[in-house]
Amino acid sequence: MAALKDLRNGLVIRLDDVVYTVVDCQHVKPGKGGAFARTKVKRVRDDAVLDRTFRANDTIETVRLTDQEMQYLYSEGDALWFMDNESFDQIQLSKTLLGEDVKFLKEGENIIIKMDGNTPLAAELPNFVELQIIETDPGLRGDTVSGGTKPAKLETGAVVNVPLFVKNETVIKVDTRTGKYVERV
Repeated sequence: MAALKDLRNGLVIRLDDVVYTVVDCQHVKPGKGGAFARTKVKRVRDDAVLDRTFRANDTIETVRLTDQEMQYLYSEGDALWFMDNESFDQIQLSKTLLGEDVKFLKEGENIIIKMDGNTPLAAELPNFVELQIIETDPGLRGDTVSGGTKPAKLETGAVVNVPLFVKNETVIKVDTRTGKYVERV
């Protein structure tokens, strides 16, 4: 349990059996009345942001999340299978846990899964992944109307814009946070 003075940015708390991360916290001490904290909390499971005010007498339950490195094995329908790198236990997660990042997930890739005890709450891909282009149109010299880029389909099924000089079967580095091409590997 945490007191009002313990609220700070980055603290992970549980409200109504849902885990949140404090994104913004402002402590207010008015001249009249008790102190309170105005916060913005982000739901860990789906990144929804809520405004919440905490008073001095509110009890706040803190949560300790553990980061577990797991290897992606395969996909089966709406389920993704991962293996713990230390105990070799396999777990099944829903594709909704990764959201849009699932399009950059390649078999054998290691990712970090945030766990609350034995319950997976969120997954983080590495900032950069190396993927092979399986299909792209040949770039035409002088074709700069489209900004000097062309769409390319990657081995995971994702489509990113790449420069005109990049060819089929080239391995490229993609930023998973923005979904953009970074460089050839």
